[in-house]
Amino acid sequence: MPDRPRRGRKAEPRQPFAVIDPHAAGIDIGSAEHWVAVPPGRDPEPVRRFGTCTADLEAIADWLAACGVTSVAMESTGVYWVPLFELLETRGFQVRLVDARQTKAVPGRPKSDRLDCQWIQRLHSCGLLAAAFRPDDQVVVLRGYLRQRHMLAAFAAQHVQHMHKALELLNVKLPEVVSDVTGVTGMAIIQAILAGERDPATLAKLRDRRCQQDEAAIARALQGNWRAEHLFALRQAVDLHAFYLGRIAECDKAVEAHLLTFADRSGGVSPPPRPPGKRKYRRKHQAGLPSFDARTRLYRASGVDLTRIEGIEENTALTLLGEVGLDMSRWPSAKHFCSWLGLCPQHRISGGKVMSRGVRPGANRAAQALRLAARSLGHAKSAMGAYFRRMKARLGPAKATTAAAHKLARLVYSLLKHGDEYVARSVEEGEREYRERQLRGLQRKARALGFDLVKPEEVAAGQTPQ
Repeated sequence: MPDRPRRGRKAEPRQPFAVIDPHAAGIDIGSAEHWVAVPPGRDPEPVRRFGTCTADLEAIADWLAACGVTSVAMESTGVYWVPLFELLETRGFQVRLVDARQTKAVPGRPKSDRLDCQWIQRLHSCGLLAAAFRPDDQVVVLRGYLRQRHMLAAFAAQHVQHMHKALELLNVKLPEVVSDVTGVTGMAIIQAILAGERDPATLAKLRDRRCQQDEAAIARALQGNWRAEHLFALRQAVDLHAFYLGRIAECDKAVEAHLLTFADRSGGVSPPPRPPGKRKYRRKHQAGLPSFDARTRLYRASGVDLTRIEGIEENTALTLLGEVGLDMSRWPSAKHFCSWLGLCPQHRISGGKVMSRGVRPGANRAAQALRLAARSLGHAKSAMGAYFRRMKARLGPAKATTAAAHKLARLVYSLLKHGDEYVARSVEEGEREYRERQLRGLQRKARALGFDLVKPEEVAAGQTPQ
């Protein structure tokens, strides 16, 4: 409960917050209209409503400039803020994108767009709004290409599922005898079926020599009912899958061309060879790994090889570069970086008691990529793999994934911040270091209790401390 003034004494008047930026404006973003508030006294009408067309956005910029505004804060509402944000940046304003959770209205305060923009302007002028992270424009362009590619890959994967469904309706058990229906054997058989071939023995002869199943097993699985409507669905799924693969190839060309616009931080040197325990994929998945040499392009742009870290492949490294960028000075330390990713526990304490320790929920794409990379460490024969398996045995799969992703994030920060070269450690080195840490911890606990730890061989030799 708030402190009440004692009887007989007047309550001290509350001091207003000091204005730090007198040239700050606030904007409440909407899909059909934007409400803009400038500091009082700059205009007879300090709050105005504008539309969202390009001419309206230009009018907002002109009005802000006429009012002497130099800094603008706006909420991150959907994607409606992007055109206005980019326009104001090109006009020379200092634009600050803030999380909507920071600008929540005071309980009991009337809620309207007019009041919201004034509240944002007041908070921003007092320096109470923290800007959300947004990389420089060159990285934003790369991020747009990569997010588009990710969306196209998801669409292509949906049509692979449609192919599976059509084959199941045809009672063609192709997914049961080949590991990937979009592979060499699978696509050769599907194309032959769509061309009119129905003989299972003839279809089985299209088997690639690397396929694990023999021709007899494949022929037995290719006896279908060949109904017209199911063949029609299969043909459309194949055509749509091929269409999206073509769009993904176009995205790869755009990504490669844009990566070449980054400054060369490698000094014209080729990336170091891959570690012995990390081989290159034999076959690039059509919708998975990029069709160009992403490792070389990334090394040229960043000056470090992120793919040397266990679990991080070309796609993960591209996602990290597109979401995080190269300027790691935006985070003072690796701890700040991991906290921004949402990979650190949030201790909620009340009355000295920890109420929860869960990580912050969110859809950070860089954190998602690191989690996927961490999950691939289950069978890694390295210190990172041993760490993940040890955490999984102690905490379970979910918390082990977060812990391993946190460790990967610290490595990524160190490489991009200091340009260090990552050197993988073996399982034996990792276990030895872990055992030494355990021993040091036990020695500290023993000394705190007034005891000493003695090795068995020292006891046998009579070298016990007095």
